[in-house]
This record gives sequence, C-alpha cells and structure tokens, in this order.
Amino acid sequence: MPDRTTPEAGRRPRRTAALWALPPVAALAVVFLYPLALVVRQSVTPENGGGPSTAPYAAVLAATSFRDALANTVLIAAGATLGALLLGLLLSLVIAFVPFPGGRALARFIDIFLAFPSFLITLALLFLYGTVGIANGLWTDVTGATQGPLDFLHTPWGVLLAEVTYFTPFVMRPLLAAFSQVETAQVEAAGSLGARPWRIVRTVILPEALPSLAAGGALVLVMCLNEFGIVLFTGAKNVVTLPMLVYTKAILDGDYTGACVVAVVNIVLSVALYALYRAVMARTGGTPGRRKRRRAPADAADTEPAAPAVVGRAEVSSTTPAASSTPVPALAAGGADRARA
Repeated sequence: MPDRTTPEAGRRPRRTAALWALPPVAALAVVFLYPLALVVRQSVTPENGGGPSTAPYAAVLAATSFRDALANTVLIAAGATLGALLLGLLLSLVIAFVPFPGGRALARFIDIFLAFPSFLITLALLFLYGTVGIANGLWTDVTGATQGPLDFLHTPWGVLLAEVTYFTPFVMRPLLAAFSQVETAQVEAAGSLGARPWRIVRTVILPEALPSLAAGGALVLVMCLNEFGIVLFTGAKNVVTLPMLVYTKAILDGDYTGACVVAVVNIVLSVALYALYRAVMARTGGTPGRRKRRRAPADAADTEPAAPAVVGRAEVSSTTPAASSTPVPALAAGGADRARA
C-alpha cells in the first residue's frame, strides 16, 4: 500500500481532478473558443488576402457608420439601463412593501416574463402604438383623421421604450429577492419613529438592495449592448447599433472581415463592462447583507420632534418613549412578509 503522506500520493487526486476537467474544457473549446478564434482570425485577414494585418480594423474604425453605430449602441444601452433601473426599483418597492390584491401573482408573472423573447414585446408594442396600432386606430375612429398621432416606434425613442419594457423584469427579479430579506421589524420601527416612506426606503431598504440593484443594472447594460431583435423588429432604419452593423456587413454587404471587426469590438466592450462590474462589486461587498452597518442621524424634517431617535440602516434606538411612536406607513404594512411568502 502506498504511503498517503508522500508527495506522490498527494498528486494523484490532482491528476484525477484534471482528467475529470478535460471533457467540459474540451466541449467549451469546441463550442465557444474555436468559433471565437475564427472570428478574431477573420478580423485580421484582409479581403485581398495576405498575412494578418490591422488594416481591417483601421478601415472599420475610421468609418462614419461605425462611429454612429457605436454612439447609438452606448446611448441606447445607457438610457435603457437607467429607465429599467428606475422603473424596476419603483415596481419592486410597490410589489414587495405595498399590499394590494394580486401582488403575489404579479411577482410570479415576472419569472414567466423573463422567458419571453424580446421580439414578442416589440410586436406587442407595434400592435399597441404602431402607425396602424390600436391607439392610432381609436384616434382615427373618434376624430375621423386619416392617421393617428403616434409614430415614434421607428425612432430611437421606440427602441428605448421597447428595451426598457423588456429588460425591467431583469432588474426586478434580484430586487424582489433582496427585498424579501429585509427585516420587517426594521421597517416598522422606522415608521413608528415617524420616518416618512421615502426616508424608510433610503435608510433601511435601499442599502440592503444596492448590490442586487447593481447586479441587475450591469446585466441589463450588457444585454442592451448586444440586443439585436428589438432593433430589427421595430423597423427603425435610422437606428443602427453594433449588432445591426454586424448583420448589415455580413448578410447584406458580404463584408465578412468588416463584420468580424465590429463583432470583436462589441465583444471587447461587453467584456470590459463585465470586468468593471466585477471590480465594483468586489469593492462594495459583493452580495447583499454583507455591507458594513452604519448609522444615519435622524432628519428633523422627517421625524417627530419628540422622538430623538436614530433611524439607521439596521439599528433603532430603544430609548424612545412609547408615546412618541406614530403609525407604521403603508410601505411596511405586511408587504415584506408577502414578498417572502
């Protein structure tokens, strides 16, 4: 029997682990790394042949069409991310902390919504707000006009609306999970001390949800940078993003080298944003509930004068007289318990 304390015996489990890792690594190389390597190689291969060269990159990066597509991609992705964050935060707060009939069913519907394809949402918006959609049809029926007033879905604003509508649930899902971990006692104590709903959100709820909010925003930003179906199905001819430019060069123009150059730039941009997100998350604590607890002094305008208590993120002073407490606002009326259920 070999001695398990020898270096040779210690290396055997490592060899076994390496052998088990070979199949998934090989599958990843064949399915993902090899096609990516082909794209990168084609991006440095000139159309007229010859060895690897940076001339295709110089030609594409100097083109006005590429600069316009890059600007459209960044602006639409940033606007859609901001809109999804604001709308997702508002809807998540209502679902998690404001009790209303059907709230639980709405929270379950968000999980189903995540499985919808992006073009389905775009088609729904076209049926509602398109030039021959329901809204314009009602307008023409009532006023007798030849056409309705809504004609924005074929513009950048239509693309922005479609992306905000589609990607908002991707922000809400991690937020609802984070809100379900917020202690109801903290919210009730803050409300009993006279804190207004916005102050409760700012000092008690949001600090716990910031990592989830950042995670949802980073996910939406990367997905918006690579979104193709929404831009295509809106029919916005003057809105060319990087994925649309790849499609145009490869399918319509037959310029495969230029398409690969744009694809590589898009990949680099997405990976850079993801790396930045990882760095920010590493500095801010990474996961909800692991941030350092801190105290925030009570604002005299937000609390009762007779309650000199500290409404902090996780602590409330226990020296406040019982007579100075106020009713818990509707924000905390059982909503957290329902979100946890």
